Amino acid sequence: MNKDASKGSNQRQSVRINERVLFSAAAVPPARYKAIAEAYTRGIPPYNQEELVDIQIYVGAQGALNRLRDRDKDLALFLQHLDTKVNLLLKKLGNEDSPFDRLKFQEVNLSGSGVAFSSERPWKGDEVAEFHIILLPEYTYVYCFGKVVNQQPYQTQDGKTLYRVHTKFILLMEEDQEKLVQHNFKQQSLLLRNRRRDTR
Repeated sequence: MNKDASKGSNQRQSVRINERVLFSAAAVPPARYKAIAEAYTRGIPPYNQEELVDIQIYVGAQGALNRLRDRDKDLALFLQHLDTKVNLLLKKLGNEDSPFDRLKFQEVNLSGSGVAFSSERPWKGDEVAEFHIILLPEYTYVYCFGKVVNQQPYQTQDGKTLYRVHTKFILLMEEDQEKLVQHNFKQQSLLLRNRRRDTR
């Protein structure tokens, strides 16, 4: 890749937006990350893990419901209620904490090269995190890993101490990076359109 192409690629990846997404971040033991990273170098995608099935089913169902809403709102609403009920029943039956159970709506700062998020606990420098990111409204799922580069403590209005954790992606599939970049450009464009409309 020549210098100009590399510079353009880096600029695309560095476009950052503040975004509300379905998100979870969990520390990963070094041995587990090493096994996943080594498998990836042998051509095995990180998504090939049994514990990710619940998230993949949820994302597939929500994406299908979004497309159905354009054609039949009543049917989509009915199926949405069924899906919610099934998810609640599965949570009651399941004893183990799964990645799906840890997903929460959260404001993050997102780019093609890293993510910053708020945490109730401090993280160690260079600690490796496993991320589940679901971009809305398309329900695009990105599963990746990042390394903590820095963090800042801050106080909430009710006096609680939280930590703003900044990370750099260290294992992110190329197609997932492109999904993040395209999503950010789309959201930026939408924000600019809304600003222009509001100033008229």
